[in-house]
Amino acid sequence: MKKLAAAILAAGESRRMGRPKALVPFEGLTFVEHLLQATNHPRVGIVRVVLGANAESIQAELKLDQETVVVNQDWQQGQLSSIQSAIRSLPADETAGLLLCPVDHPLISSQLVSRLIAEFDSDRKLIVVPTHQGRRGHPVIFHASLYAELLDASPNVGARQVVWAHPDAIAEIETDESGVILNLNDPETMRKALGHLG
Repeated sequence: MKKLAAAILAAGESRRMGRPKALVPFEGLTFVEHLLQATNHPRVGIVRVVLGANAESIQAELKLDQETVVVNQDWQQGQLSSIQSAIRSLPADETAGLLLCPVDHPLISSQLVSRLIAEFDSDRKLIVVPTHQGRRGHPVIFHASLYAELLDASPNVGARQVVWAHPDAIAEIETDESGVILNLNDPETMRKALGHLG
């Protein structure tokens, strides 16, 4: 069985946060380290951390190896460009799918990731997405057969274009983890979210 790839999308400038979100600390780990820990699963055989703005300093501080890091030179074009960079970095025809983890949604558990992967491996759907109180969130798994569509998607719409194109191929996994919909983009949102979780 082909392995899954996991991509942590951390290429943005983080202007609202005031520092790179990849390096924001929470409970002794950075956001990226939390996501690396959460995606450490036997089915995940390839891990990519997609960097853009401040790539060198982030890579140095996190001590990420060269094979893991993908630098998205077009990071200013938005998140889709990072997804596309991750896909292009993967060995051809060697992955079953791609688990996409935006760095501003770090508060997810390894248990949730295991549930998403188990659903993906049931072979019923091409896209697996968590939901919390009826709202779709992150991370999302895309089947490898959708890579070409992700590479061709409109930058103005992003990966949602592929999701919308396959409404009958989506598996929704309801979870009580509010972290799937918590977009930690600025210090105030982070304070509120962590206070709520605490």
